Amino acid sequence: MSWIGDFWKSALGKKAVMAVTGIILFGFVLVHMLGNLKLYLGPEALNHYAEWLREMGSPLFPHESALWIFRLVLLAAVAGHMWSAWRVTRESWAARPSKYERAERVQLDYASRTMRWGGVIIALFVVYHILHFTTGTLHSDFVPGDVYHNVVAGFSIWWVALIYIVANLLLGLHLYHGLWSMFQSLGWNHRRFNAWRRYFAVTFAVVVTAGNVSFPVAVLTGLVS
Repeated sequence: MSWIGDFWKSALGKKAVMAVTGIILFGFVLVHMLGNLKLYLGPEALNHYAEWLREMGSPLFPHESALWIFRLVLLAAVAGHMWSAWRVTRESWAARPSKYERAERVQLDYASRTMRWGGVIIALFVVYHILHFTTGTLHSDFVPGDVYHNVVAGFSIWWVALIYIVANLLLGLHLYHGLWSMFQSLGWNHRRFNAWRRYFAVTFAVVVTAGNVSFPVAVLTGLVS
């Protein structure tokens, strides 16, 4: 099984880990956004969806156990994604002791240049998001079980809404560049479908970002109350 260890230690192996964990996270952010669209259907629809998540797998799984399994898988994906990204970055720096910042920045777009620090900011935002809407630790008017109320009350505070808007704009950039890079890391790179790769990455990033940004905007404008 030494080839597994060799592959794991190689740059290609780390990029593969980053790509596979990225697929898991891309799927999560899309499903998470689609589920949250029930906000527009009213309190009953959103709260019923939240309750379904807690009872998912019942009666085979006890209350919230399937949800926690899902959360642990996501946590492992996040850890693997961040570890592989950090290792690839370190190896890239080590392989290029001479800096070519001016030449490289001409060729790189904004999403690519902000990929590393954007990922750190997104990770910090996820922690805030959990403490805000999951545990209620940072929510000034948190009501356990009433997701609709918590969302409306939370986004009614302008600076909280602004945090979510800015974080999701950064997420959009991360999704775009991450999807584009993922195809290349997995070897799906050919001039015959590179244009499709870009269209897919742009569409995915725009759809997820627009959906997520619409929630705080809808509350602030009174569309949802």
